[in-house]
Amino acid sequence: MTAYEELIKEADQKGCIVVERDLTANDGLIVGKRIGIRKSIQTEAQKADVLAEEIAHYESSCGNILNQSISLNRQQELRARLIAYDKRIGLSGLIRAYEHGCQTFFDVSEYLGVQESFLREAIDCYKRKYGTATKYEDYIVCFEPRMAIIRRLTKGELK
Repeated sequence: MTAYEELIKEADQKGCIVVERDLTANDGLIVGKRIGIRKSIQTEAQKADVLAEEIAHYESSCGNILNQSISLNRQQELRARLIAYDKRIGLSGLIRAYEHGCQTFFDVSEYLGVQESFLREAIDCYKRKYGTATKYEDYIVCFEPRMAIIRRLTKGELK
């Protein structure tokens, strides 16, 4: 099952209906429990990225937030994007990609099945959330001066 199909299943479990439509202004849109995905999106990865964000809007947003000149709407948009990034990538995904030997953004995006632009936006978002680096399980995930994953040695490994 593809990530897109898994997300359709997740949406269904939440009581949402996903339909592919001829949207013109956005790649995705949610109204109530109906999620529209632009029919002309070419890749499964992009469809999954968009659907993850629309599910996140269902979980975290309220009302019409299309007008991004309103501060509260921008906050809801950012919250939904962070949820989508965590759903599709997360720090654990970055570490899995590192363990798999991925070294470039392209490699990581291919391994995780996300668009490279979505990955770069996620990294920027994580940078704002965590700062230059953060600890996660047995790793340090660095965002500055460039993206890097460092496995932390345990006390037993120091001998």
